[in-house]
Amino acid sequence: MKQLQFAAGTSSDHNENTRLQDDFYAAINAAWLKTAKIPADRPATGGFQVLVENIEKTLMADFAALQATGAPDKPLLNEFLKYYTLAADFKQRDVQAAAPLQPYLRRIAKYDNLADWQADLKDWLLDGLPVPFALDVDADMKNTKINALFAGAPGLFLPDKTYYAADNPSGPQLLQVFQQMMQQLLTMAGYSAADAQLILEQAIAFDKSLAPHVKSAEESADYSKMYNPQSFSEFTAHSSQIDFGRLLPELIGAQPEKIIVSQPKFFAAFDEIITNENFNLLKSWLIVNTVRSMSGYLSNDFREIGGIYGRALSGSKEAMKPQKSAYYLAAGQFDQVVGDYYGHKYFGEAAKADVHKMVIKMIGVYKQRLQNNDWLSADTRKKAIVKLDNLGIQVGYPDAIKPLFKKFTVNTGASLLVNAMRFTHIAIADNFSKWHQPVERTEWEMSANTVNAYYHPFRNIIVFPAAILQAPFYSLEQPSSANYGGIGAVIAHEISHAFDNNGALFDEFGNLHNWWTAADTAHFKALAQAMITEFDGLPFAGSKVNGKLTVSENIADAGGLSCALEAAKGEPDVNLTTFFTNWAKIWRTKAQPEYQQLLLAIDVHAPAKLRANVQVQNFADFHRTFNIRPGDGMYLAPEKRVSIW
Repeated sequence: MKQLQFAAGTSSDHNENTRLQDDFYAAINAAWLKTAKIPADRPATGGFQVLVENIEKTLMADFAALQATGAPDKPLLNEFLKYYTLAADFKQRDVQAAAPLQPYLRRIAKYDNLADWQADLKDWLLDGLPVPFALDVDADMKNTKINALFAGAPGLFLPDKTYYAADNPSGPQLLQVFQQMMQQLLTMAGYSAADAQLILEQAIAFDKSLAPHVKSAEESADYSKMYNPQSFSEFTAHSSQIDFGRLLPELIGAQPEKIIVSQPKFFAAFDEIITNENFNLLKSWLIVNTVRSMSGYLSNDFREIGGIYGRALSGSKEAMKPQKSAYYLAAGQFDQVVGDYYGHKYFGEAAKADVHKMVIKMIGVYKQRLQNNDWLSADTRKKAIVKLDNLGIQVGYPDAIKPLFKKFTVNTGASLLVNAMRFTHIAIADNFSKWHQPVERTEWEMSANTVNAYYHPFRNIIVFPAAILQAPFYSLEQPSSANYGGIGAVIAHEISHAFDNNGALFDEFGNLHNWWTAADTAHFKALAQAMITEFDGLPFAGSKVNGKLTVSENIADAGGLSCALEAAKGEPDVNLTTFFTNWAKIWRTKAQPEYQQLLLAIDVHAPAKLRANVQVQNFADFHRTFNIRPGDGMYLAPEKRVSIW
């Protein structure tokens, strides 16, 4: 799934004397960059993040009022309010301290070997507790009408396997922060200092043993390498210790004919990692992951200390205030319920219909551009248009909340953690129950109050939650050129994902299927390489951009901006200065250096400043509009400009 997400910006470019011909982003955003402050509890601020903060304040105020009165005739919202109240009751959470965690630690303590753990593994996995592998149900990539079983690798303590490399100086520094945090959490959970130190040493040793065999962020960004189907017998043979032959049918209710393995290298090494000899290391890894994952549901001290490592990664200076953390925890659990409330109250059917029309218009512009494309063969062009004609559109909020949320009933007499773990069990069981069932193509995977958008290649749908459909992205009060430079480019960005280096692998039904001629494929790969080259190695925040990691998003940005530009030029009130200016404004961002470094290593999006600056350099209209000439910092010679869609 491709998503338009936050990317690192800049915390230093605020010279108001910057010429836009030399640095368009810095000149357009100079006044904002000079005065904008990053909130202490966040890693960044900017166009996206300010909307997030405004929505957060609005909804927290609304829900505070509703907690007093209740929500008549809205049973799901009332369950959310109960959970929110439970999450915000830090007096009770502080009294309970580590007590809600203890049953899970006692459960781990009973395991003396892999056989003991194996006997409990089905329930352990359904409870959402840590395992050194990943199982999931999603659309079969070659038959997306039916859900299939996927198997992958677990996450690591460090953000990416590359942090464990000997030449990565950030790895040891972050690992030290992680160790210090976990030492505190483990002693708070009741372990002696010596036991906590031993548990940490063993857990890190196990985590390091996983790292050589899992994919890096760059490797994971290539969707073509995800589909590695294995027969039931092939997959179950990967382990002589974990009885996958028993576990998988227990989880999905039948023996699957195949399992789609997203990380075959990991499972090829699985039997060397998960051994009885390594069990104590694995057991410690289970303890560390369990304590860490549950710390946010315990006392305020647990919550704040449990966030130290995350704040070191992001550069955030402070933990969220207790009430705000409770809001995010509860809203995350009841995301569609909160999104439904937000969508109906602050977006509504009229705006939903208006934006839907705009999406249809952008698809029309895109179709015309495909019809006029001068490098695709007629056969591939025809199939591209078929894919576009079958593109699903979801705007604002779902027509109905998923039935799953009706199962989330809050037990106000139990702890927050007990409620959370029960909800997790329900959600995981629900996911496994979908195996071999028809895919719900229209199911939303993002709540309406999320400032984001996405394209789902397995379903060939584009989704625009209500929260992003506001100024500066979109407003009836803005000129059409500003809207096209904002939401128009975002809409076309998501459409372009259907034809980026990953999306182009999937057909109109979302199936992994080659619909390109060999010559068109070769030409497209050459254009994609040009986009890789355009970004690869660009200096930013003391490091460099990885062109391969970010290529799909850069292709989508280029296609989105190109399509939106054409749409803007078709309006009677076109103003290209306004168009390009709003494009630069939506990407304005200030981010902590730590966050910039993290995103450069793992994020498929280029830094926001470069998304704003590099893409516009590819357009003759930009050069003409702002009189960009050779010698200017923003000038790019015509022969170096990259144009794909």
